[in-house]
Amino acid sequence: MSASFKGSNSSKCQVSEFILMGFPGIHSWQHWLSLPLALLYLSTIGANILILTTIYQDSSLKQPMYLFLGILSVVDMGLSTTIMPKILANFWFDAKAIRLPECFAQIYAIHCFVGMESGVFLCMAFDRYVAICHPLRYPLIVTNSFITKATLFMVLRNGLFVIPVPVLAAQHHYCSRNEIEHCLCSNPGVPSLACDDRRPNSICQLALVWLGMGSDPSLIILSYALILRSVFRLNSAEAVSKALSTCSSHLILIFFFYTVVVVVSVTHLAETKNALIPVLLSMLHNTIPPSLNPVVYALRNRELREGFRKVFCLRLRRK
Repeated sequence: MSASFKGSNSSKCQVSEFILMGFPGIHSWQHWLSLPLALLYLSTIGANILILTTIYQDSSLKQPMYLFLGILSVVDMGLSTTIMPKILANFWFDAKAIRLPECFAQIYAIHCFVGMESGVFLCMAFDRYVAICHPLRYPLIVTNSFITKATLFMVLRNGLFVIPVPVLAAQHHYCSRNEIEHCLCSNPGVPSLACDDRRPNSICQLALVWLGMGSDPSLIILSYALILRSVFRLNSAEAVSKALSTCSSHLILIFFFYTVVVVVSVTHLAETKNALIPVLLSMLHNTIPPSLNPVVYALRNRELREGFRKVFCLRLRRK
């Protein structure tokens, strides 16, 4: 498809819209992926709504760990809704065109939600650290006021730190190509179409992103190092097992989330010749965690499973 241009040559961006081509190399049959992606999106929304409903209705789950899980569910639904409807519209209705403001807004939303997810993981790690290492002080430290302040801090931190990413991408001069070999407006994909030198802005964007959320994994590792040190000082094997079981779900999700982040970053920096690989990894990173988070917690957390049963039994009795 030919590029669309603005009439004025004085405009910073001559291209008025981008074309999302989808998965590189499989354009002819990629529409068949719409069904599993639609099911994944519906399951993500349904599972996270179920978790929010269960936490809201079950008074025994009004604990900081589950309140943070509820916040994580909201973030996951926001990330999925930012991405999936546009992808499905592309596959079902051939709605490949996306205007520049919408594209840059999508870049902002994706980075913001991913940064918030990282922040929630950090808060959950701190919650487990205080609960295991300082159990007597836990009610005094992790209060509802702390949860509110931590949530507001995450929103403000990521909302402000991410602003320069789409702003810097918009400063480039897009004058010829407008076809993005991706299913969404990705930060590396859009600036790669620029006609001018994109290296200074790319370096600045990368620095801003890692300053915004780069400290989170370091603090999470520190929290769990202190947790492990405290746990292995316990004399009871049963106490050690119980303490570690409360952290297992969180560790699984953290490991998957940050592993994919690192792999995606390395893949883009390496500029692999197979363009499908970074696109698939980017899609996995933005679609799998929102659907995986509620499943892992539901399977591995007994109190949450009991909450599901209470909610279902209450609804059946009302019927």
